[in-house]
Amino acid sequence: DIGQCLLHRYRHILGLWQPDIGPYGGLLNVVVDGLFIIGWMYLPPHDPHVDDPMRFKPLFRIHLMERKCATVECMYGHKGPHNGHIQIVKKDEFSTKCNQTDHHRMSGGRQEEFRTWLREEWGRTLEDIFHEHMQELILMKFIYTSQYDNCLTYRRIYLPPSSPDDLIQPGLFKGTYGSHGLEIVMLSFHGKKAKGTKITGDPNIPAGQQTVEIDLAHPLQLPDIENLRDFSELSRIVLEVQEQVRREEQEREQRQEGEEHSQQAASQPASPLGGGGGGEGAEGEETAAGAEGTTQDKAPASQPFVLPMGVISRNEDYPRTCRICFYGTGLIAGHGFTSPERTPGVFVLFDDDRFGFIWLELKSFSLYSRIKVSFQNAQAPSREAFDEMLKNIQSLAT
Repeated sequence: DIGQCLLHRYRHILGLWQPDIGPYGGLLNVVVDGLFIIGWMYLPPHDPHVDDPMRFKPLFRIHLMERKCATVECMYGHKGPHNGHIQIVKKDEFSTKCNQTDHHRMSGGRQEEFRTWLREEWGRTLEDIFHEHMQELILMKFIYTSQYDNCLTYRRIYLPPSSPDDLIQPGLFKGTYGSHGLEIVMLSFHGKKAKGTKITGDPNIPAGQQTVEIDLAHPLQLPDIENLRDFSELSRIVLEVQEQVRREEQEREQRQEGEEHSQQAASQPASPLGGGGGGEGAEGEETAAGAEGTTQDKAPASQPFVLPMGVISRNEDYPRTCRICFYGTGLIAGHGFTSPERTPGVFVLFDDDRFGFIWLELKSFSLYSRIKVSFQNAQAPSREAFDEMLKNIQSLAT
């Protein structure tokens, strides 16, 4: 059966992919759809509506019919399918090329192309966007991304593996990123840490970088309801935990050094015990964490939540109750990913499908909402393969 044999030839491109478009990235899902294999590009809803469903548009299709033996068509632009080409570089990489890019041009020239793109990407006109910096970012993205003309290289990404003790189901989320609009972030769990990795990005923090890291060993007790509005109170709580985390890391390093020394001096049997102080420290940490754990258990299943005064949120529509908060860090950088630094923040778990992050230094708030699409052929073959994939997309971003 020709269809089967073509499917066999292109089976490697089914699943989830990230296009290499500078800092912007993207999310492509390749599926079998009737007599075609279709590559759908998934776009977040219009800013700031994180709870709206994803939007999607076809970028290419491959015919699985014998008459048009494996014809590849580019679907980019507004003039219907036209001649394209796909090259499978290696198992986890392929590239697409359009052979008729004149099909992407519009009669009204660049002006019309820009206006159309703006309507699709942002759901508004440039006049609607008063914010000058935002206008610049939008123009920059249009100029940068339209140069590719759908000639793109894609790298495979996997959905994060889950385990029963995860805080919530890991997966893909839409999140608010200020003037950059909505971006796609992958939440994954790694023991005592959770990571948010950008699948789409921007000139400050590119796709592939780890936008937030959550320290699950350090739950935060929010100020009581009267003081929730007070930014300095929240700030004080978070900076105390930051200091505690720093101390614990120092102790850990000293312990490791101590252990290395004791291994070198293993001929003196008493010396391994010499590092006992470190051991006690570890004991103390355990009990402290344990104590926190118990107070956390007594805490109500949901507590009132409101953003402190002065913290800016794109979306005033965030939930007013939350389940639990943790200390975390968020990555910030200048334009072009210059001087990146991890800064303290608060991870707020609202429910199974929504969480938030308060960026202390930026005095801003990001709201994230789960992408409820069941993507096929996207499971990682193993935990190692997933970690490897995260490492790869991050190294490409720097």
